[in-house]
Amino acid sequence: MKTLLHICCAPCANQCIDVLRTDGFAVAGFWYNPNIHPFTEYRARRNTLRDYAATIELPLIERDDYGLRPFVREVAEDIEHRCVKCYEMRLFETARQAKEGGFDSFTSSLFISPYQNHELMREIAERAAHEYGVEFLYRDFRPYFKAGQEKARELGFYMQKYCGCVFSEQERYLKPSKIIP
Repeated sequence: MKTLLHICCAPCANQCIDVLRTDGFAVAGFWYNPNIHPFTEYRARRNTLRDYAATIELPLIERDDYGLRPFVREVAEDIEHRCVKCYEMRLFETARQAKEGGFDSFTSSLFISPYQNHELMREIAERAAHEYGVEFLYRDFRPYFKAGQEKARELGFYMQKYCGCVFSEQERYLKPSKIIP
């Protein structure tokens, strides 16, 4: 079974790829992340993924347009609920690519993150699957999160500090720091 894996970054993807391959899926990666800001962050994540994909012989489809402006237009009216639009943009585009590319199913490395809203992502992915007539392959990859982060460090991957959008970066800096006495 051919599945298209939307990839937000190589640190999140490495275990997803391993699990899917172990389960017998022919996996191809899909890079589409219009939410990532600034451009240097976008480029660092994309280039790390490109390098990793080459080393593991992962076919990689890229929609490599820096989409900050369309992303901001989508979320501007409701920044507090921006994740809905962000998930929709990425998962609907992944479903479309899967359908056009002749894949049997699609999923996302976002499902490894304990910081993402899995129920919301799943609901959106199921809507995208229905709209494009391609199966959504749900996998809860969260049990592999720690192993994925460890492997990413071992491989010397670029490791980001926030989800990707300018608003999540801002929130990262607004959180009170944990001071150990």
